[in-house]
Formats: sequence, C-alpha cells, structure tokens
Amino acid sequence: MKVILVKDVKNVGKAGEVVNVSDGYGRNYLIPKGLAIEATESNLKMLNEKKKAEERKRQQELEQAKELAQKLSKVGVTLKVKAGENGKLFGSVTSKDVEEALKEKGFEIDKKKIVLPENIKTTGTYYAEIKLYQGVTAKVQVDVVAE
Repeated sequence: MKVILVKDVKNVGKAGEVVNVSDGYGRNYLIPKGLAIEATESNLKMLNEKKKAEERKRQQELEQAKELAQKLSKVGVTLKVKAGENGKLFGSVTSKDVEEALKEKGFEIDKKKIVLPENIKTTGTYYAEIKLYQGVTAKVQVDVVAE
C-alpha cells in the first residue's frame, strides 16, 4: 500500500514522502493516527502542488535575501564609543551594537545573524558579516570611533 506521510515516522520516512508500507500497517496504524494519507491520484497531485509552492516561496526568500545583501553591502555603520588612550575601548563592540546601528538606518537584522571577525576592543574599521539566508551573506563596514 502506498501512503503519503504527513509527519515523520521513525524507520519509515519523513513528512511529504511517498512510501510503500504493508496494508495492515497503513490502514490500522498510520492512517488512523493521522501520520499518513492514502496515496491516491488527487492526494499525489496535492502533494506536488504543495512542493512547488514551497519551492517558489524558497526562491522568493532567496531573491529577497540577495537584494538585501546588495543594499547592506553599500551601507556603512559608524559607532561612537568611549575610548581611552591609544584607541582602547572601555568594553567592546558587540553584534548587538551593530544591530542597533543598522536599525537606525532602517534595516531589521537579528543580532544572531551578525558575525564579527573578533571582539572589537580598539577603534578602527572592521567588517561584519551578516548571514541573511543559506549561502547569502553581506559584509558591512563598521567604523569604530572614540567619542
């Protein structure tokens, strides 16, 4: 019996897969528990449409991430922080500081997506890498100046 898995089933397959199981297992366990539906032509067609819709959505998200990466690569951020002699900072510049500076410029980026090369503890110019999507990153120039 062919069934389409609705949820992941251990030792059988993952959600969205069409698998061949014994008739009793399919009728008495998988279908009543809501783990699978019977693989009829209409259900297979619905599954294919769902996969196509997910692929279109993924492509759209990828395009949006690429556009945002282009915009971000043109943007530079200047952070004014308290510093002592020789440009040493009191504390350090973190991804949260970069996130707030980008927010002021109109970009909503989660601080978890911002990767700094190292802890920024001196004034100067650094480049922060922002991971927007799988395989899409943007580099933002971060200028750290003393107040």
